[in-house]
Amino acid sequence: MLIARRKLFALLAGVILGAGGLCAPATATERPAAAKLRPVVFVHGSAGSALQFRTQAKRLAGNGYPARLIEAHEYDSPNIATILPQVYAGLDARIDRLLAASGADRVDLLAHSLGTFVMQGYLNSSPARAARVAHYVNLDGRPAAALPGGVPTLAIWGEGDPARAVAGATNVSFPDQSHTQTVSSVETFREFYRFFRGRDPRTTAIVADRHPQVSGRAVLFPSNAGAEDATVEVYRLDPRNGRRLSKRPAHVRQVAADGAFAPVPVNPRARYEFALVRPGQATHHFYFEPFQRTDTLVRLLTSRPGEGIGALVDTSERHTALTFQRQKEWWGDQGAAGDQLWINGRQVLNAANAPRVKRVIGVFAFDDGSDRVTDLSAPLPEFFGITFMTGLDLFMPARGTVSIVARSRSDGWTYLPVPAWRSDQHRVSIEIDDN
Repeated sequence: MLIARRKLFALLAGVILGAGGLCAPATATERPAAAKLRPVVFVHGSAGSALQFRTQAKRLAGNGYPARLIEAHEYDSPNIATILPQVYAGLDARIDRLLAASGADRVDLLAHSLGTFVMQGYLNSSPARAARVAHYVNLDGRPAAALPGGVPTLAIWGEGDPARAVAGATNVSFPDQSHTQTVSSVETFREFYRFFRGRDPRTTAIVADRHPQVSGRAVLFPSNAGAEDATVEVYRLDPRNGRRLSKRPAHVRQVAADGAFAPVPVNPRARYEFALVRPGQATHHFYFEPFQRTDTLVRLLTSRPGEGIGALVDTSERHTALTFQRQKEWWGDQGAAGDQLWINGRQVLNAANAPRVKRVIGVFAFDDGSDRVTDLSAPLPEFFGITFMTGLDLFMPARGTVSIVARSRSDGWTYLPVPAWRSDQHRVSIEIDDN
């Protein structure tokens, strides 16, 4: 198992690309007029997806943007060098559709990390393409010697080299924010909303809907290809222990060839499980915090049996295995200014497995070697060597409930208990809100 895991680690580490970018203020461009709402399209970075923009999409909706006009353009980031023409063509088609549906003159685009390489290339590839973009936001990615395609640009940068910039753009630096945090933060939202609309947002809060709906895609990580032959079962949960309130799902949705599943009505005060069911495969359980308002950018990130990062996880009928994801890096070495993740009463993040410089977004926790021994003194190297990931050797018995408490460095405490599913038959992923 160890040899196979190391081989798979080497393959994954080779294809998952890192990209960064930070800067200092430069010259402001023309300010946009507060006009008709334009469609907004987000382009993710390496190993990313629409998940990075979930919070900002809901903030936009709280300021009057229809959810149907906020989308993400996803792609197979490890293979971006060979598929750029297809990615550009897909973005052309998306913009065509959004402009026809909205009646708007142009769209507003945002890109993060590797996505800024994609978008700068797209905008520079054709004057006709650039002409259909009103504003472009370059999030902690590539610097540039000129405005991409001549499009008015806002460049936002996080921690790191303060010298990088997009020449001619409005450059804003948040040196206390980490790489992915620059996508999801309140400060970033305020800046790009002002850039798009010419005024401050009415609110930066997630304003609750009375009758929210949830939709999205079930996709293979990190290619973003649709999960084949799958069904999504949705269960309402007991908030005390995370267990299903009914043996029968409240809703069932068939997954389309591209991974999309139809909207599901939810109670904004309730917790839900989305179970991805595929013939002959372990059920993949996804847990979220309550959906306070309509969310169209949910992604159920999974893989085929024996493929992807999931194949590195040791499984057993005796222990459960958990994957945590948050669109703001976990800081385990910053003391009171950092983050905490408590699992069954144990604080599992530390300076070894989640240092700030590692930019950890995904945390894999399981009993390494299935020996019923916990060792948090060092991260599991096969996971720690992958960009944005870490791995914890943590024994969690496959019985009862796993108690999970997350403390964000900026947003208080979250209690998210889940059933202790046995890992040889079940996979468990938990999405922690980034706001």
